[in-house]
Amino acid sequence: MEDELETQLADSPSYQAFLDSPEPSFKHTTYFAAYDALLDQYRGKSITFVEIGVLNGGSLFMWRKFFGDSARIIGIDLNPAARKWEAYGFEIFIGSQEDPTFWTKFCESVKEIDVVLDDGGHTYLQQIITTELLLDQIKDKGMLIVEDTHTSYMSGFGDPKIGFMNYILQSIHRINSRFGSFQPPQADRRVWSVEVFESIAAFKVDKKASHLKSRPVWNRELAPGEMAKDYRHERVAVTEADKKVVAKVLTRAFQIHPK
Repeated sequence: MEDELETQLADSPSYQAFLDSPEPSFKHTTYFAAYDALLDQYRGKSITFVEIGVLNGGSLFMWRKFFGDSARIIGIDLNPAARKWEAYGFEIFIGSQEDPTFWTKFCESVKEIDVVLDDGGHTYLQQIITTELLLDQIKDKGMLIVEDTHTSYMSGFGDPKIGFMNYILQSIHRINSRFGSFQPPQADRRVWSVEVFESIAAFKVDKKASHLKSRPVWNRELAPGEMAKDYRHERVAVTEADKKVVAKVLTRAFQIHPK
C-alpha cells in the first residue's frame, strides 16, 4: 500500500514537502493533488500564507518547503504552546476562530493575505466565521481554502442547518445572482469563483473578473432574417424506455452514496 501511495504521489510537490517536514504532520492522501492544483502558482513568490491549525508544527515546515524561503508563513492556533515555532522563523498568533475580536486584531496586524488555509477545528461556525471575516483581507488573485469540509456530513460539528456545505451552496447562489437580468444584481462580489475538491473548498478572489457587468453581447450584428429559430421550448416525444433512463439519471444525480 505504501509503495502504491508513493507511486501515485511521486510527482506531487506538496506531498514531497510533506514528507520532508522535520516535524509530525497529518494529512489525507487526496489533499495533495488539490494543494498542487491550487497553490503551485504561488511557489517561489513573496506571498503571505496563513494556516489555521498548527498542531505539531509539521505543516508549517511543509509549507515553507513548498512555497520557498520568500514566503511569509503565519500559523494560528488556540494552544499557547504553538508559540515555540516562532523560534524557527514562523509568525504565530494565538486565538479562536470563533472570536470576531481575535480576527479584528489579527487583520489589523497582518493586513493583506495571499492565501488562507483553514485546517482548524472544522466546526461549521468556525469555518463560516473564518471565511466571512477573512475574505476582505485576501489580496487580488488570492484565495481562501477550507479543509475537511466532509464534516458537513458528520455529527458533532454543529447545527446541520448551518453546515459548511450549505454555506458553499449559498456562495454559489450569490455568484450566479450577479447575472445581468436580475435587478438589482447581487452586490457581494468578494469571491469570483468557488472550486470544490474532495473535502476541500477554495474561494478565489479576482476583483476584475467578479466586477464585470453581465450583459448579452453578439460578436457581430445580425443581418435581417439571419436569426435562427429558438427551439429551446419545443416539445420532443419521449419513449417509455427513455423515461426510465431519465429516472435512473435523476436518481444517480441526487444520490450522495450511489449503490
